[in-house]
Amino acid sequence: MHKFSRITIFLKHQLRFLAAAALLPVLESGEEAPLVGGQAVLEGVMMRSPHAWGIAVRKESGEMVTHSEVMESPKDKRKWLGWPFVRGLVTLGSALSLGYRALQFSTNVMLEEEQKDIAPEKRIQFQGWLMWVNVIFSIAFLIVMYKFLPLLITTKLESRYAGLGNHVIFAGVEGLIRVSIFLTFMWLLSQAKDIYRLFQFHGGEHKTVFNFESGEEVNVANAQKWPTFHPRCGTSFLMTLMLLFIPIYMVLPKYDFWTNFGIRIVMLVFMSSISYEVIRLAARNRSGVFAIMTQPGLWLQRITTKPPDDTQVACAIRALDEAFALEKQRGGELTIA
Repeated sequence: MHKFSRITIFLKHQLRFLAAAALLPVLESGEEAPLVGGQAVLEGVMMRSPHAWGIAVRKESGEMVTHSEVMESPKDKRKWLGWPFVRGLVTLGSALSLGYRALQFSTNVMLEEEQKDIAPEKRIQFQGWLMWVNVIFSIAFLIVMYKFLPLLITTKLESRYAGLGNHVIFAGVEGLIRVSIFLTFMWLLSQAKDIYRLFQFHGGEHKTVFNFESGEEVNVANAQKWPTFHPRCGTSFLMTLMLLFIPIYMVLPKYDFWTNFGIRIVMLVFMSSISYEVIRLAARNRSGVFAIMTQPGLWLQRITTKPPDDTQVACAIRALDEAFALEKQRGGELTIA
């Protein structure tokens, strides 16, 4: 294979990886034991149990490639990491770290399939420094997209409209701009064929989790009976986080641009923890004020989840089986919350 073809393959999968990485907070359903959770990856699904995770990726030939590993929770070693408002940051950090590893695995499976005619030592893989560059770029992209840009646009508007000098109005307009950017970005990405399929696997993951939580036998037919919208989804988390920011910023004093930007970065840590607790309560209480707060996130899942076909649901079930097999080896058991 010519060097030009290898570069083309790499760039194509690089773009697919970056698009999926930008969606990682939306696709990930971070949760602590005893709940199960998962994440859609490129052409597959990763499923996580309390002490293990498994992934299944389907090749173009229809063959499923699987992998599983034991997973240690930081909260098992230090009990204080499981305290309310601390556990959210720990869980989300662990979930995103695992999410990148799962996305890396799925990307490398597809790269390997397209490089069959290349000697193993010359094949391109997403690993080492390349992965770190992608991780840093993805984090920077999210900060610029949802923190820097909304603040910058609102600050520019303030110079033209005196009414925005009021910090309550300023925070409200900034929040609307942030949500608008988020919704537009999600919709535009969903129009791409690869991302649409990613969202189908996302729907298959949710159906499988619902099937497991129902207590029924987990199989394709039973899973397909369930909806694709799940309250513990990262989409609900991110939308809830954005909505919570609006009233919080309204009560904070307003400073110069860079000070405001720094405050928003710091607040992201604290508000992520609060948003996690809201999502967790909503998942356990499907009615009431917390469920109402997460309702916009469920509506948004009409974009970020799509009806999966049976082969995509089968991937999610296989990933859960892989995680479950390791869980049982450790003497654990997947339990229903």
